[in-house]
Amino acid sequence: MIKNYFKIAWRNLLRSKGFALLNIGGLGIGMAAAILILLWVQNEVSMDRDHPKSDRIYKTFNRDTFSGERWVWGSSPKILGPTLEKDYPEVEQAVRLNTTGFLFTVGDKKSNESGVFVDQEFFDVFDLPVLQGNSTTALEDPYNIVVTEDFARKLFGDEDAIGQSVKIDSTDIFTVTAVLENIPNNTRFQSDYFLSWEYMKKLGWDDEWWGNNSVETFVLLTENSSAESFNDKIVNITKDHTNGESSTEVFIYPLSQVHLYGKSENGKLVGGRVVTVRLFAFIAVFILVIACINFMNLSTARSEKRAKEVGLRKVVGARKSSLIAQFIGESTLIAFIAGVLAILVVELTLPSFNKLVDKQLSISYGSVVFWLQLIGFILLTGLLAGSYPAFFLSSFSPVKVLKGTFKSAASAVNPRKVLVVLQFSFAIVLIVSTIIIQRQISHAQNRELGYNKENLIYVIMQGDIDKHYSAIKQSLLNTGAVEAMTKSMSPITQRYSDGWGYSWEGSTPEDEKLDFIRFSTDADFMKVMGTELVEGRDIDINQFPSDSTAILLNETAVRKMRLENPLRQVVTDGEENFTVVGIIKDFIFESPYDPVNPLMVFGPSSWYKVLHMRLNSGQSVANNIAVIQEVFEDFNPNFPFEYSFVDEQYARKFNDTRRTASLSILFTILTIIISCLGLFGLSTYMAANRIKEIGVRKVLGASVGSISMLLSKDFLKLVGIAFLFSVPVAWYVMNQWLQNYDYSVGVEWWVFVATGTATMLIALFTVGFQSIKAALTNPARTLKSE
Repeated sequence: MIKNYFKIAWRNLLRSKGFALLNIGGLGIGMAAAILILLWVQNEVSMDRDHPKSDRIYKTFNRDTFSGERWVWGSSPKILGPTLEKDYPEVEQAVRLNTTGFLFTVGDKKSNESGVFVDQEFFDVFDLPVLQGNSTTALEDPYNIVVTEDFARKLFGDEDAIGQSVKIDSTDIFTVTAVLENIPNNTRFQSDYFLSWEYMKKLGWDDEWWGNNSVETFVLLTENSSAESFNDKIVNITKDHTNGESSTEVFIYPLSQVHLYGKSENGKLVGGRVVTVRLFAFIAVFILVIACINFMNLSTARSEKRAKEVGLRKVVGARKSSLIAQFIGESTLIAFIAGVLAILVVELTLPSFNKLVDKQLSISYGSVVFWLQLIGFILLTGLLAGSYPAFFLSSFSPVKVLKGTFKSAASAVNPRKVLVVLQFSFAIVLIVSTIIIQRQISHAQNRELGYNKENLIYVIMQGDIDKHYSAIKQSLLNTGAVEAMTKSMSPITQRYSDGWGYSWEGSTPEDEKLDFIRFSTDADFMKVMGTELVEGRDIDINQFPSDSTAILLNETAVRKMRLENPLRQVVTDGEENFTVVGIIKDFIFESPYDPVNPLMVFGPSSWYKVLHMRLNSGQSVANNIAVIQEVFEDFNPNFPFEYSFVDEQYARKFNDTRRTASLSILFTILTIIISCLGLFGLSTYMAANRIKEIGVRKVLGASVGSISMLLSKDFLKLVGIAFLFSVPVAWYVMNQWLQNYDYSVGVEWWVFVATGTATMLIALFTVGFQSIKAALTNPARTLKSE
């Protein structure tokens, strides 16, 4: 019987090739889009969940109140990990991670590479797959290094990496003691190499100050330990070790949830990336549902062509259940064919999709789990798509069908119309969402930056740069390639440091919890950055030696500090006093979507890590860079000259939102295509069913335009109803999404008007072709049999 069902299903597909192509094409595109999205969702959801001990691994966080708001941050003091492991029996192991970067030299090859310092026990906690060596003992010596497979190949080619030597920063020699498999992209530990924490101590970079939150700390709890009760124990650990001077609270949070729940509200991690993941999971479901709706509508639209078959089967004794099984079998066959098409589409588009989402997603064809999931996905699609047609077709009365009195219902409300409304509601919500996401990006990009990012580059200070700084600066100014130059603790696009605990005349104890971004300069800050001075002067250590204790404040800092006459105001930090010499206009230091934070620009300090240079705008950038490179090679020959353009680094701040926008555009287009395929099919069958009516109307004098409008208006009404239903949903969804941004656009009325108009035009174009084609048919051909 089952064999018979599939034979009939195959014959029906061959008999109605147009119907089959529309159904298989629509389902295939929908399934391919859903698979791509679900691959991305699975990667996001599985982040740091595949570690063997992931159910017991936690990350430490801090919580405190600043400016009346509860903040949460994930960096911790270096001393926290050892203290937790030493004083709390619930902690099996506590390990730390600190990002770093060094120049690697192997033979004639030199390159700056990013890596991490970790405790020796790090690989006991995370158990990253090892290709060569023993990772557990690999970092016992401070001059050992663990590298990944790709990094080993980059350094040593095809040679065996174990036992090989590599020079770091032209000073220390390290020995490769272990090679890891390439780290999968669903973990936060995307590092090319791992160095011992003991080596960081030898560099003098370790400290036991509880106020220096600069590393990540991970805790492996013992079996059966309760995270809740452990949090109650450690909440005041920082307060206790600072004799109550700090009010910072400490807590742990499951590492497996950190990636998704990175945003804090009122001192709790409650949202973040999970909002985007859920959004795209819903989009995957919506696209698949829309494709299934196409199948349902096209199948039920052809009901009259299958009516006699159903009637005859019932007359000869077929039960309703067997008919349902037959039609479900047909839909499952179509779903399997569409599934094969979907896999082909996914394989062809996956490289481009990976580039779009900045990941390396792949399908594990050798995995039994994958094939079981794929078969289940196809069967579910077949059941979902074929359920309504199966029950609809199997319910025909054989008496009415065989007497020729059967006609499909043309009621004002029927399931087919409801499905079309639902389908276009999804499409309209996606279109509105895409427009608002694009507007949000443009809104942030057009925001006044506050400094001139054009012709501005920065260089990370390495080797002898600091020692020869004055000579380098003078040489560059003499060449004319650089108009101005300064050094600072961080690039102007990134926050390396912030702090609180400052006081000034008129400040209150609550003001000590006002958090300031900290920056630094030696001279020419305004000239280099292109910022605007509101009052006072710039810091200039060359002209004013006392500027070693000078600071600049931005407008937000002045406002938050309630300073009426900020110039020459003395700001105290512990035992140090700083004098305000100038006020600068607010500029965007961090995210373009966030409000500007209070900023202090300090005079010369030991924190310098970056050089900023304003290039000569009267000369070509290429020539300027070539001249600068020559100067750096003269004064710092052991290190390659590497630089970054500030405008390019600033543009990267939009990458995440741009990816969301690009994905929204892609899947909105796919949704529209799938919806239009279904609408095209429905209009085709509608025109075929009403072909004699059209002929009669033409004989009676109806024009092509009036007939086209008659055939199109029913579909346009459905799209109009879909628009009315989708507007409140789209408004709510986008309003919630925009809550993630302090600096955001509104959900304006014209977006809905534009979307409604565009959707109507798309629908009119889709059904109009068939309507005009039917209206142009010669009535003599359609009525000659009457």
